[in-house]
Order: sequence, then structure tokens, then C-alpha cells
Amino acid sequence: MSDIAIRTVGLGKMYHIGGEREKYLTLRDTLANVAKRPLERIRHPGAVTHTSEVLWALRGLDLEVKHGEVLGVIGRNGSGKSTLLKVLSHITEPTEGRAETRGRVASLLDVGAGFHAELTGRENIKMNGAILGMTRAEIKARFDDIVEFAETGRFLDTPVKRYSSGMYVRLAFAVAAHLDPEILIVDEVLAVGDVGFQKKCLGKMRDVADTGRTVLLVSHNMQAVRTLCSRAVELADGRMVKEGDTDSVVDAYLHESMPVGSGGEWVPAERVGDELVRLLAVRLRNASGEITDQFLSSEPVTVEMDVDLAETPETLCIGFDLATSDAVVVLRTYQTDAAVEQWPRLALGRNRLACEIPPGTLNGGRYAVQPRISLHCVRWIVNEESGLEFDVQSDHAVSPYGWTTRPGVVAPLIAWRSSDLTPSLDGGEH
Repeated sequence: MSDIAIRTVGLGKMYHIGGEREKYLTLRDTLANVAKRPLERIRHPGAVTHTSEVLWALRGLDLEVKHGEVLGVIGRNGSGKSTLLKVLSHITEPTEGRAETRGRVASLLDVGAGFHAELTGRENIKMNGAILGMTRAEIKARFDDIVEFAETGRFLDTPVKRYSSGMYVRLAFAVAAHLDPEILIVDEVLAVGDVGFQKKCLGKMRDVADTGRTVLLVSHNMQAVRTLCSRAVELADGRMVKEGDTDSVVDAYLHESMPVGSGGEWVPAERVGDELVRLLAVRLRNASGEITDQFLSSEPVTVEMDVDLAETPETLCIGFDLATSDAVVVLRTYQTDAAVEQWPRLALGRNRLACEIPPGTLNGGRYAVQPRISLHCVRWIVNEESGLEFDVQSDHAVSPYGWTTRPGVVAPLIAWRSSDLTPSLDGGEH
């Protein structure tokens, strides 16, 4: 038996966008139109017809996924990720090429996809199990685990049309993950759930993968992709542009997709801010005062922000988020973090604010400074998700066991101490 669970060969899916919506025609209308078409071309040779634009959501996609492999599929919105999963789930037919799956497939592509709104949660569990090819005994054996995982026991006999989106996704994921599919296909639906449920789902997918089943995961959560997936592919404009080990594919994708400043300085091309505050520039300096985006972990990182102020209200907060390349926020800092008497003085017009990330704080890796300016508890003025990226090379370890980059975002040198707990002669401790 082949060890390939999923294979696509020259897979393509085309859609028509724009143009006039086609009417439903009877057979008589169709035959009449066929007869009239040549005559219309003769009478009106230069006539413009209403045509639609062709969009290839997928094109020429060759992919193989082995049994027991966990594959991450990443890419920007519109890159073809969801279309690929729909084709593999047999929801839509390909325009060209072919897609093969070997094994029972369970798909979670949308909130409540496959549920009947008028049926209760109990009835939908049974119906989905039957659709997946489960016997009545198999469904009964897993029923309590599904309900416990979804945490919807109180509403089990309520029609799912009355469920919140969070309840929908909890039940849908529980059904898909507990009915023992040989191939589990999961689109970016976990973002609907709360943080606790997302962790629960990631743990369940890890359990599914550990049992040797095949998982395809589409997610914008790069940390989840890194944690769960042994291999990843990136799609762009319907084509595969990268394939390989997860870390290399994710690192390349994040590096390309995040707008960055040039060489350690970002000057907005367009106005950023409002009539009160305008952000003029963000830059990074090393210990020598040079503007750069390359740092050693043993040196400080100085962040400068140039702003133009029309007013200086007391509630004005100017600062930034420091985030990892996986969009995990390491810290958020403002010029108002210290006691009021220690706040830097702000003047009307142009100001330069600076702060220092101490040496020996950051681990090796890639980070981004994301500007944040607000009126405290009133409104955001600047809330940039893009940022100024920089790299840190770890070099501040002094232990013979510390030369490699350690797990974690930060890597400070923390002092340890010991106490001698050997009993003394009088029965006490030293």
C-alpha cells in the first residue's frame, strides 16, 4: 500500500468573476441562442459582448502528503489555501488536473460547515458521524467525549441555529477531531474560539497527529504552524512558491510579508497619525550610535521615535510593541510607564523620544518595533501592525552550555543561588 495520503497533480481551479450573471435557460432557449449566434456576428461584427474575467484560484499545483504527516499550508489571503482544502474535501471539483485522497476525510472549513441549522447538537453529531462513514456503534462510543470536549452539554438538545459562533465552532471541531478520520483538514476557523479553546484544539490536533493520522492545517497563526507541523508549503496566486521544513518556509514567508524599514530606519511614505500627533520616523541604533537592523544580544537596542505635536495633552502615550516574527508581543512600553516626575518633557513641534532595550535581554531571532500612540483610554492615534524589523544574534552567553539559541523570546542571564540543606548535629539545618 502506498504511503501517500494526499496527492495533487497539475491541480487547477478556475472561476469567472465580473460580467453579467447568467440566466437559467430552458433547452429551447439554449438551442435558439446557438442558432442566433452566427447571425449576430455577421450583423454586428464589432459588437462588444459581456465577458467575465478569468481567475485561477489554483494553477499547476503538484503536492504529496504522506500518511501520518502534519502539513501546514500558509500564504496571504486570496492565495488559494481554502480553495485547495475545498477541492481535497470534495466540496468543489477541480477545473484541471486531479486530486486524490486515500482514507476517510474529515474537514473543518467553516464555522458549522456541514451542520443542519434546524437539527439539535445531538442530531448533528450523529448526522456528521454517518456522513463520515461511522457506524452507529462508533458514534455512540465517542459521543460523550465529543460533548465533553465541546462543552455544549446544556445545549445538546437545542437546534444549532440558536448557537453562538463560539458554540458552533466548538461542536464542529469536536465532531471532526473525535470521529477518527484518517485525514483531518482544518481551515482557519479556530480564530473564532476564545484563547482557552484554541489551546485545547491545538492540543487535540497534536494528539491526532501523534496517533499517525494525516493533518492539513491552514492557519495565520505561525506559532501554531511551527508547533504542530513537520512540513509546510506556501501558496501565492494559486501556485506553490515554497515547500520544505516548517521553520524555513515560515521564516521566509514572514520576512517577505511584513513591511520593514530600510537598514534600521522607517520614514512613513504617507501621513501616519492625525491633527494632534504625526509620526515622522522610527529608527534603531546600536551601542556605537549607528543606525542598523543587525544587533548582537550582548549590546543594547536603542529605539527612537520622531513625532510632530500640535498639542501636548497629559493623556498622550507614545510608545511601541516589541513583537517576534510570529507576531507574539514581547512587551509594550510607553514614555508614561515610569512615575509622572520621570516622564520625558514634550514640546510643541518636533520631538525625538528614545528608550533602550538593555543588553543581554533578547534571545537570538527576528523582532519588530510596532509604533503605538494613543490618548489613554480614549482612542488610538497610531496603531501600526507593520513595523521596523531587526535581527538579533545571540552572543551574550558565558556558560559552556549556552552557545546555542535557547527556547523562548528573552534570554537574560539570571543569577542563581544555593542553600545547604544538610542537617546539622542538633537536628537543624545549616
